[in-house]
Amino acid sequence: MDFTHINEEGRARMVDVSGKTDSERVAEARAVVRMQPQTLEAIRSGGVKKGDVLAVAQVAGIMAAKQTSALVPMCHPLMLTAVDISFNFDQENNRIIIHSRVKTTGKTGVEMEAMTAAAVAALTIYDMAKAIDRWMVIEEVLLVEKSGGKSGHVKRSDSQ
Repeated sequence: MDFTHINEEGRARMVDVSGKTDSERVAEARAVVRMQPQTLEAIRSGGVKKGDVLAVAQVAGIMAAKQTSALVPMCHPLMLTAVDISFNFDQENNRIIIHSRVKTTGKTGVEMEAMTAAAVAALTIYDMAKAIDRWMVIEEVLLVEKSGGKSGHVKRSDSQ
């Protein structure tokens, strides 16, 4: 089996994408943070002492997308053209659902940037509200959809 990220000496390498053509790349990811009902209400109503939880998580997610290549060893540094983070309250299940959408025009996709953005936004929600609820759970971080490049448009079949 030939590994794409291993060189002839068996050592890690970043794949050479210089021969690929540029295309518009878009990826959407999701993360979910489950918490106690009173924690969800405190976040929703602005009652967390550290400040506006979702505003801080939104900025953290954007910053994380831009820093993905510094965090994930085999990711190429990318010039991102757009990053958007949004939040939905799921009152019934005491969750905040985080959605991230990342775009670029380039030789490689932005799936890792979208997932990193959603994950760091989730971690930031935890950090901002942990004084109220230390037992919050980040339930999932997953790719929802991507487009561009050789594989084209792909959408998760079980996406919400």
